[in-house]
Amino acid sequence: MNVQSDTDSYKENNQVNITKFHSDVLEGLQKKQKKLSSKYFYDKTGDRLFQEIMAMPEYYLTKCELDIFKNKKEDLTAFIASENEPFDLIELGAGDAMKSTYLLKYLVENNKDFTYMPIDISGNILSVLKEKLSTEIPKLEVVSLEGDYFEMLDKAASMSSRKKVVLFLGSNIGNMNSDEAENFCLELNKNLHSGDIVLIGFDLKKNPHTILNAYNDETGITAAFNLNLLHRINRELNADFEVENFQHYQTYDPLSGACRSYLVSLKNQDVTIENEVISFKENELIDMEVSQKFSEKEINKLAEKSGFEILGEIKDSKKWYVDSVWKVI
Repeated sequence: MNVQSDTDSYKENNQVNITKFHSDVLEGLQKKQKKLSSKYFYDKTGDRLFQEIMAMPEYYLTKCELDIFKNKKEDLTAFIASENEPFDLIELGAGDAMKSTYLLKYLVENNKDFTYMPIDISGNILSVLKEKLSTEIPKLEVVSLEGDYFEMLDKAASMSSRKKVVLFLGSNIGNMNSDEAENFCLELNKNLHSGDIVLIGFDLKKNPHTILNAYNDETGITAAFNLNLLHRINRELNADFEVENFQHYQTYDPLSGACRSYLVSLKNQDVTIENEVISFKENELIDMEVSQKFSEKEINKLAEKSGFEILGEIKDSKKWYVDSVWKVI
């Protein structure tokens, strides 16, 4: 196995990411409905702000899924590692692995033969995670993969032919519209083999006030998290956004289940990104993120349409959230 040094790999991936970041930002802001990809929220400041969001009392999602990973580790293990077959545990968008660490510890303590492969676009958070896990679970074998999900999933497959168990937590599937979610699951299926397992976290539809409050906190942390992407574009792409000229706005539609965040331009203004000029009208919106909420019927339909069999589900104690376990047919 040929593995680049962490430093060389970081430099190479960082250059690719900056190039892609630049093209994605320009493409999104030149659309009729301006849009920025939420995957770029997570620079060093974005990572910190998201940690603060997860700690907010209104932000129930992390607490619900943490309830599952803290208190139902045996149920999770029964689905993903019931036999003694070696496997690779791949976490898409691992972040700080706060929730999955409970499962990792349990698997190591029960002598399961596996390698943990966290995938994340943020090299910063992967470095922090690797240091944390080396201290907390010294016997855990970790192979960090920085980059986009499917590129790194393909890399993981080339490194090992073992059974794959993929974790896609935090209701990240909800950051896609319905077509994107279906295409994502179809692509995920194509990158796996028959018998491989996927565990996906879904935020369930519930009282709309509960949902809206989770994304529209009075302290303004979520607003700062969204606005930070403009700071990042300024810093990394030589842009001149005047961030104070934009305002965060949040909506939730309980019928469709779409919880959407926007940035509103507070005036007519031009923004330069290197040599490109982007014009904004007063009250024009930048579509920042969707956080989709699901019914159980919608989850079942998504699995069926993308070629998975649902093995089971594990809900938190409030039944607000579900980790659905799918198998590649």
